[in-house]
Amino acid sequence: MAIDPAIVGTEFPPTTLTVEAGRLRFFAKAIGETNPVYTDLDAAKSAGYADLPVPPTFLFAIELEKPDAFAFLAQAGVDLRFVLHGEQSFTYHSPAVAGDVLTATPRITDVYSKKGGALEFLVKETAVTRADGSAVADLKSIIVVRNPGAGK
Repeated sequence: MAIDPAIVGTEFPPTTLTVEAGRLRFFAKAIGETNPVYTDLDAAKSAGYADLPVPPTFLFAIELEKPDAFAFLAQAGVDLRFVLHGEQSFTYHSPAVAGDVLTATPRITDVYSKKGGALEFLVKETAVTRADGSAVADLKSIIVVRNPGAGK
């Protein structure tokens, strides 16, 4: 089933997360980050941060706080059995640190297909801001959906 391009422009409810130092340490360990600035408060402060900084890819985890983090795919009519990770990118505006309250506001910005509809692409962009509204980063993810019925 093709993804309805009418979903382009859909903005989803924001997710807010208070960044906790313990969670940042755990995340750094999970991704194999060895720079002490991400796990040691003294190292972080020596590097000029007010607290432990958020590791670069951590921001994608904010949206995973929702009870059903992939509901937007179901809303688009996507069968999760056929979902592939396409790509992700980050545009950083300012560093976030432990104690920051961050809000992620996602929206669908594009839907397109390739290979005669065998592959569909859903582009989601997410603005991450602090409680005061200042920009932290813009995230972009491209989700690929295999369409086994295409071309038959």
